[in-house]
Amino acid sequence: MIKERIGQLRELMKEAGVNAYLIETEDFHGSEYVGEYFKEREYMSGFTGSAGSLVVTMDRAALWTDGRYFLQAEEQLKGSGIELMKIGTEGTPGTKEFLLSQVKNGQTIGFDGRTISALYAEGLKKEADKRNISLNPELDLPDRIWTDRPRLKSKKVWELDTKYAGMDRIEKLTRVREMMKKENADVFVLSSIDDIAWLLNLRGDDVECNPVFLSYMIIFDEKAYLYADNKIFSDEILIALAKANVEIRGYNNIYKNLKTLTADNILLDEAKVNFAIINSIDKSKKIINRLNPTTLFKAVKTPVEMENMRKAHIKDGAAVTRFMHWIKKHAGKEEITEISGADKLEEFRRQQENYLGASFEPIFAYGEHGAIVHYSATKESNAEIKAEGFLLTDTGGQYLEGTTDITRTFALGELTKEQKKIYTLVLAGNLELGAAKFKENVRGCTLDMLARQPLWEHGLDFNHGTGHGVGFLLNVHEGPQRIAYGAYDSEGFKEGMITSNEPGMYLAGQYGVRLENLTVCVKKEKNEYGQFLGFETLTMVPWDLEAVDKAYLTDRQVRLLNEYHKQVFDAVSQYMDDEELKWLKEATREI
Repeated sequence: MIKERIGQLRELMKEAGVNAYLIETEDFHGSEYVGEYFKEREYMSGFTGSAGSLVVTMDRAALWTDGRYFLQAEEQLKGSGIELMKIGTEGTPGTKEFLLSQVKNGQTIGFDGRTISALYAEGLKKEADKRNISLNPELDLPDRIWTDRPRLKSKKVWELDTKYAGMDRIEKLTRVREMMKKENADVFVLSSIDDIAWLLNLRGDDVECNPVFLSYMIIFDEKAYLYADNKIFSDEILIALAKANVEIRGYNNIYKNLKTLTADNILLDEAKVNFAIINSIDKSKKIINRLNPTTLFKAVKTPVEMENMRKAHIKDGAAVTRFMHWIKKHAGKEEITEISGADKLEEFRRQQENYLGASFEPIFAYGEHGAIVHYSATKESNAEIKAEGFLLTDTGGQYLEGTTDITRTFALGELTKEQKKIYTLVLAGNLELGAAKFKENVRGCTLDMLARQPLWEHGLDFNHGTGHGVGFLLNVHEGPQRIAYGAYDSEGFKEGMITSNEPGMYLAGQYGVRLENLTVCVKKEKNEYGQFLGFETLTMVPWDLEAVDKAYLTDRQVRLLNEYHKQVFDAVSQYMDDEELKWLKEATREI
């Protein structure tokens, strides 16, 4: 089927006079996770991971993805004729380099400019011009192949009360306009849908698990235009938006309106807006390219958001802790699979007040599936969970009080000494990073080593970042901060940023261990050396002491472990029944 689709694409490329065609994962808004309508790369390649790029030429097809998905991509691309390009590995060219190496002078590269970032496309254009290679950014060729393509979503939006958000939309718009003045900008073009949802205190349902809605904004000094389907707004929301001087315009009118902009200085983030947006702006205008001001404002949570997130994580922690007790009690005694196990955890979450649904597709990975970093169980792969080995679960929830994301690896029976060693080294890294103290504005590339050092000492490592930002009742992955040894361009840490702490270790064909907590950045002391910060752990679920070998922990790490377990017991014990409470006392005992 995939070979047939690639063949059809090549026929369409011939008709259009295109020698190479690029398909990205993104929607029109640069989103990480996208609605069903936008999954062209998945449809054309068969690879279902959340990150990847597909390039098709007349004689080659190749797919790029990162370390989270190497094993998954190898499996899903078998027999397709599509080569796997492993991002970050030695000798692997980037998509830009590959495209330019495959296309000759006078030939053409095609893509849909609405799904390619302006930053990438302009870099490609600069190199292509040097070689007399043309770009055609107005081709949506997979649309002509995908005959049963889903429709664009257009679900009703709803208002997030300021008792959860901590700041109303007028205050937020005022902050944005103050930043526009500092940048000398007459207008701000915003296309990232999580930023728009945050800015307007609105939430939607156009992307599964991410409460956002398809939209663009153009913001002026006194007014703003919101480009979205008018039908998704209630009369009450329309009145509230009008009070903030926000006018609704048709979703697809954004490009036409950009062509008629009279403003001279236009602020936007070229890494976030698509190439079609840039192409719609008159070349005589001055583009002020910088990080969207909304992105940093959104990342630094208000005191109200921080307090709500603490509440969300206690409720979520209770649900996951109860599941931990349940799976240890029932594994091997009744038939439980990866899918039914995930359903059971969802059942525990649904019992919590103000629970709205999952924050991402659950990862339930038993045994060797745990080595596939972003494994997703299917009917075909759905393994039975037995009373032996490791079960890796990476799940999260959306609550009115915020977004959660937690990974726990459970021991379901006797473990080998090597398995306990691996688990404990990963745990040691999590404990060290969670206890970090650092100067304000330190970047995640500086902190990353804390989580890796226990593994590095044994010649081990993991092939993904250590931490990502998390939205407030928004996307489970957000920037601009992140923790990774290559994160030189990430934003420095500030009070109020919520970030994951998730070291891991994966042995292909055997098992995987990942341990993840969410943390909020809080102030420590301020002195003549500056403002110091640290992490307060939000996630409240026990580590699995049955998997711990104390020989691989320092005295400091043992103290940190015991202190955390006391916090967990105090936070979630009120949610336990008598049997669960008895188990929890043992599960959080001092070691």
